[in-house]
Amino acid sequence: MLLHPVSPGRLYQQNHVGTYRSDDRGESWTPIDKGLPSNFGFGLALDANDPDACMVVPLEAGDYSFRATPGQIRVHRWNGRWTAHDAGLPRDSYLSVLREGMSADRLDPCGVYVGTGTGQVFASADGGRRWRTIAQALPSVMSVSATVV
Repeated sequence: MLLHPVSPGRLYQQNHVGTYRSDDRGESWTPIDKGLPSNFGFGLALDANDPDACMVVPLEAGDYSFRATPGQIRVHRWNGRWTAHDAGLPRDSYLSVLREGMSADRLDPCGVYVGTGTGQVFASADGGRRWRTIAQALPSVMSVSATVV
């Protein structure tokens, strides 16, 4: 669950049963997962410049094996509807993203970072639309944090 940094009361969450948004500090929740390939996932990032935007990596759950669906890692961006982005991400890959494995910075446009359970880290400098690999052959990436220095 993440609190939007500039929109008081705006919360987003992704969990085992969906992706949700709250505008009243969590008193009520609205499902926003319609249009995603799966309602399951862990990673979540927010665009600090747009309180109506969030990004997720939906996963396919099966027999305690969680991986990107459907064999192609895609970052989905919400702005009233979901748009999938995979330019620069590996094809024919079953990658997983853990609970703290996604983050965004506060630049405009925001940078988005995704770490995988198989040791890759991908970065986007344009709000999650195009990607490049910035690290490989790491141990499982448990957490990614972004900040502007």
